[in-house]
Amino acid sequence: MNTKPVVCLAHRHLSFLGADLRDRYDVITGWEASDDPRLRETQALVVAGEVPLDKALVQGMPALGLVACASTGYDGIDVAWARSLGLQLSHARHVNDGDVADHALGCIIGHYRDLLKGGDFVRSGEWPAPGTRINRSLAGLRLGIMGLGDIGLAVAERATAFRMDVAWWGPREKDTPWRRAASLLTLADESDVLVVTARSDATNHGVVCREVIEAIGAAGLLVNVARGRLVDEDALVAGLRSGRLGGAALDVFQEEPTPASKWQDVPNLILTPHTAGRTQESLGRISDQLRGNLAAFFADRPLLTPIR
Repeated sequence: MNTKPVVCLAHRHLSFLGADLRDRYDVITGWEASDDPRLRETQALVVAGEVPLDKALVQGMPALGLVACASTGYDGIDVAWARSLGLQLSHARHVNDGDVADHALGCIIGHYRDLLKGGDFVRSGEWPAPGTRINRSLAGLRLGIMGLGDIGLAVAERATAFRMDVAWWGPREKDTPWRRAASLLTLADESDVLVVTARSDATNHGVVCREVIEAIGAAGLLVNVARGRLVDEDALVAGLRSGRLGGAALDVFQEEPTPASKWQDVPNLILTPHTAGRTQESLGRISDQLRGNLAAFFADRPLLTPIR
């Protein structure tokens, strides 16, 4: 007879969490367990916040009491629906803010200092050659941040250390040392770089639209380390191909995995597979926080990091 509580990992890319959970829990994998009888015994479901919560999977778990999101964002969870079922909800907090900000700054440096193309140039055997690109200093670069939450703040602090001119926009005023633009379009028009760090919800899908992209300009850079659905990808590709946008760096996409064909031969583009916050250190913090929330739930104590 199974005496361990049953915990289900909903998505394949969360499988790294299993090793730290199996000493206390009977762990099953949702992508392999469609007919596993233990689904009906599952008391906690671990999900990734960017993936829509599988309501059919939840409804097939009559013993379920907790949905634990292993990421900071939880836009894939219909919070009202889950709460109507009496479920408790948790998410990760302050586990990778700095890592995501580091990644964003790395993309900015990589673009403006031509790091990827520079390596290709050296390997080509064409160095030295006339017409070698002259790069741009980071000091004085106008950096706009869409969404000044924890990650946005971490980006602003790092950019300030690089002596960039930082501004931001979000729907609500905040007491910060950086100037708030009148609108997102104004921020884009006044920035050399627009970094997207905002939370995604039903009101802001595609908010980085053609007008915003073209406002960044032919010498500008768009960096998205938030959610892919915030950016109109078709307008982005068109802007890069036409030269109306100088460059882009994307760690997140409307569809993940994103179709490789969509990005073939698109110029001035840095792509990473949603790994900005996926460091050894942050994954350890995610695992520790998840185990803490599970322990609290099964001991009938308040969750450490509930979704509020």
